[in-house]
Parts: sequence; C-alpha cells; structure tokens
Amino acid sequence: MKNILLSLIFLGCCSVFSQESRISELQIEGLKRTKESFIRRLIKVKPQSIYDSLRIVTDIERLKRLPGIANAEAIITNNTNQDYNITYKIEENFTIIPGFSIATDNNDEFAYRVSLFEFNLLGRNQILGGFYQRDVFDSYGGYWEAPYLFTNKLGFGINYKNLVSQEPIFFEDNTVNYKFDSKAFEINLLYEFNFHNRAEIGLNIAKESYDFIDGDLPIGIPSRLDADKLIYRGEYEYNTIDLEYQYVSGFRSLLDVRFVTGGEGLLNDFEYFRRIGKNGNWANRLRFGYASNDSTPFAPFAVDNQLNIRGTGNTIDRGTASLVLNTEYRHTWYEKGWFVIQSNVFVDTGTWRNPGGDLEELVDGSTLRFYPGAGIRFIHKRIFNAVFRLDYGYGVGNDATNGITFGIGQFF
Repeated sequence: MKNILLSLIFLGCCSVFSQESRISELQIEGLKRTKESFIRRLIKVKPQSIYDSLRIVTDIERLKRLPGIANAEAIITNNTNQDYNITYKIEENFTIIPGFSIATDNNDEFAYRVSLFEFNLLGRNQILGGFYQRDVFDSYGGYWEAPYLFTNKLGFGINYKNLVSQEPIFFEDNTVNYKFDSKAFEINLLYEFNFHNRAEIGLNIAKESYDFIDGDLPIGIPSRLDADKLIYRGEYEYNTIDLEYQYVSGFRSLLDVRFVTGGEGLLNDFEYFRRIGKNGNWANRLRFGYASNDSTPFAPFAVDNQLNIRGTGNTIDRGTASLVLNTEYRHTWYEKGWFVIQSNVFVDTGTWRNPGGDLEELVDGSTLRFYPGAGIRFIHKRIFNAVFRLDYGYGVGNDATNGITFGIGQFF
C-alpha cells in the first residue's frame, strides 16, 4: 500500500511539472483597415493552444508578407501560472496605390502607363485594380485576386488584359514593325500548402494578332497573323523571404509553366537576398526561360529595358530560350521616419537562343549582353511597394547601348 501511494504521488508530481505551457490570451493591436477576423483566421497561434515559439515567429513573418502590413512584432509576457499572454503589434501599410511610369516607345516617342490598385480590399488583403497604357497604341486591363477567399489556404484570381503595342520583329538584315494585339482572359486557383510553399493553376483564353505596319518585309513572311490560344498554366513558389521594411533576406524560387495550344514554355526565377552589415542588402535573380524552338521571328522572350537588362532599350531582340542574371548591392544612405534614400550598383547580364538555334548559344557567348550600372531609390516605408527607382545601365561590347530605366518597385 505504501509503495502504491508513493507511486501515485510521483506520477502526480510528474504530471504537474511536465504540463505544457499554454497561450491564455492573444491580442492583436494596431489594426485600422485590416479586419481582425481575417488576421485571426490566417495566423496559426490560437488562444488556449500550446505555447510554440516557432509558430509565433512564423506568424510574424507571414504577416509581414501581406501587402496591407508594413511591419509586425510579437510581445510575450508570462502569467503567474506559467501560461503566456501574447500581443501581435501590427503597423499597417497605406495600400491604395496609384502608379505612373514613362518610357520611350518603339517610335522614339513618349509612352506612359497609369494604374490604380487597392492591395487591402475589404480589409482582407485582396487586390483589385486596373491600368491604362499608351505605347504607340492604347492598352488597358483589370485584375482581382483574393488569396484567402475560401479558406486560409485556398483563393481565387481573375484578370483581363487588352494589350496593343508596336513590336519590332528582327530579321538578319533588317527590322520590320508589326502591330501586336492581344486580348486575354485568365482565371486562377491559388493554394498555400504551408508557410513556405504555394501554387497556382489557371486557364488563359487569348486572341492574338500581328499586323504589318512598315519596313522591308522579307519574301515568305506574312503581313498578318492570327491565333486563338488556350493556355494552361501552373505556378509553384518556394519562399523563405524575410522582410524588414526595405531590407530583404532569404531565398525564393518561382516556377511558371505554360502549355499553349501549339507549344509550351516555362519560366523560373531563383532569387537570393542577404543583409550586409546594418545598411546593406545584396540581391540576386537568376531567370531561366524556355519555349518551343520554332524558327519564327515572333519569339516569346525579349531583351527589354524594363524586364531583364537595364540600359538596353525597348525590345531590342528576341529568342526562344533565355538565361539572365541580375545582381545588385543596395545601400541605405538616409533613413528618417517613413523616408529612405537608397543607392544601388548592379550588373545585368544574359544570353538568348535565337529562334531555331541551339541551346549552346546560351553558353558560347555569341548572344551575351553585359550591362553594369548604378541607380537610386526613394522609398516610403509605410506605403506598399512605394519604391521609386531610377537606374542607368551602360553596355559593354559591340553594338552595346546605354540608357535610363525608371519604375515603381524594386527591379526584382
């Protein structure tokens, strides 16, 4: 009897001391436009759940990735009963963002694009917006995405674009200008497997046409092309990025695969960011693109100032495969309150496979472009994506160009 009593006392003591601490209260502070119900639905830490510091860290990183949130932190306090009170302090972004960009179009005239987007629609971090573009011709589009519409993992997106532009098509001895008209409607389902992995599947219905404008049209090249396309697309993202206002660290891989009636293609971005000291940030992007290698001048991957290599100009060449590396060092020189001035030095370099060519062209140097340069950034820390950038790229090698690139948001 004595042994049984001692055993019961021992087991009782073990039960008391091995009892796991719990979260007795979870408060969320600082919300103005974002719905608290949306935040509580999204985060993994819940009241009365077992205390897990890793879950708290993951929640904070998840919140900082939302367009509507500029920064977040967790304040943890012990209760007398060894449970925890947790407060998530949130600093919101201003998310109704107008956009304006200017460039030189392919007629060497003035081109511009204006847009207006809301990145925290209904206080649930849905994105709604549209744009108008004048680039020789008029273009417009609209966009809605709700990443957590159905559950805290499953969402939906829809967009429509009518893009019209003057496109230079390159031949061996000359360049011919076409009017490119694309009308496309796309729907997507978005699914988040966990904090680091998400995917999209979608369907794109497009009608495209090329109409000859001017130039010396080679024999056998049509003056008009029409195509109705049905595009099945899939996107997979692996993301370990951590954000602290203008500073970025971590790794991200974004794979976009498309099967088009009559061909296929993929595009994969590998991004790596690292903090350097207190004010520095090293940023890298390796982009690989591959499409059906048809021997056609209407190849899908373009060398372009705004897309991949700063300083080259607007659509100066095309290919059916591409390999592009962008690397830059960003340094914060001035920061006070919400305002930041940041400079950068960069190298943009890439190679292309000519239509009908061999993959060896990506590595043999025959299509290599090399553009070092420098730029400046003006950043508003509490407005989502409010990075006004100005870069100057200087080409090295035969037939190289140089020029200025202006835009909103970091180049990558």
